[in-house]
Amino acid sequence: MAIVKTKAYSKRYQVKPRRRRAGKTDYKARRGLVVQDKRKYNSPKYRFVVRFSNKDICAQVVAATVVGDEVLTSAYAHELPRYGVKLGLTNFAAAYCVGLLCARRLLQKMGLDELYKGKEEADGEMFEIEEDEEKRPFRCLLDVGIVNTTTGHKVFAVMKGAVDGGLDIPHNEKRFPAYTKDDGFDAEVLKQHIFGEHVQEYMNYLEEEDEERYNLQFGRYIKEGIKGDDLPGLYEKAHELIREDPSPKPTEKTRPAEVKEYRQRKISYEERQERLKQRMKDILDA
Repeated sequence: MAIVKTKAYSKRYQVKPRRRRAGKTDYKARRGLVVQDKRKYNSPKYRFVVRFSNKDICAQVVAATVVGDEVLTSAYAHELPRYGVKLGLTNFAAAYCVGLLCARRLLQKMGLDELYKGKEEADGEMFEIEEDEEKRPFRCLLDVGIVNTTTGHKVFAVMKGAVDGGLDIPHNEKRFPAYTKDDGFDAEVLKQHIFGEHVQEYMNYLEEEDEERYNLQFGRYIKEGIKGDDLPGLYEKAHELIREDPSPKPTEKTRPAEVKEYRQRKISYEERQERLKQRMKDILDA
C-alpha cells in the first residue's frame, strides 16, 4: 500500500488559520472584501457585515485595519421592541428593519442623514442611491460570512433595508425572493415579505384550519394581542419610528456582585512575622 502522506509532506505542511479550522471565516471572500487598492493609500474599505443567530440579527459597518477590524456602528434585532416589533425578531421583515436601523444610525453619525434619506416608502422596487454634488454616498460591501447565499435568504433583507436607508451597497435583484430566470424579479413579492404579509397569510390560514397548531405556534402573538392582519401596519409603523430616531439607547450596566473567594489567599512576609509574634505572645502568656 502506497504511503500518501510522506515525511516530506508532514514537514512542509502549513496549518490553516484558526478561524478557518473552526469553519468561521471564509478567507478567500474576506481577502476580496478587505484588500484595498494601494493608490488609495490609507482610505478604509468598509464592509456591511450581517450575522444571524437563533434569536438575534446583527448588522455592523466595519473597516479593516492593521491591528484588527474597527466597527463604526451596529444595530441588533433585540433593539426592535423599542420600535414596536416585539416578536418574530429573526424573520424577513425584522431583518429589513435591522438593515434600515443600521443605515440610518450610521448616516446620522456621519452627518449624512439629511442629505441621503434613501427610499422612504418601502415598495420593494430596485433602488440605487444617487450621488450628490457636495458629498458622495457612504459605500460599503456586503459581507455575508459563511451563509449559503440562496435566493430569498434573509441576509438580503438586511441589505435591502440598508440600501433603502441610504447606504450605497452594490447589488442586483437576482437574490431577492421569487426571482427566476424566466420570470425575472417581482417587486410585489419582495414588498409582501418586507411587511410580513407571508407571515400574515400563514397565521390566518392556521387560525382557520388548525386552531391547536395556531395556538401552539403563535401563542406569544396571541398573548400580546397581535393578529395576522396587524402585521403590515406594525412593520410600517416601525419603519417610520426608525427614521425618526435611529440613535442607540444607552443601556444601564449592572455592577457585578462581589465574588466570594473560596481559595485560601497567600499571606505576605509581614503578616507571617506578625502572626509569629502573636503566637509567641500567646505561649508566654499561657
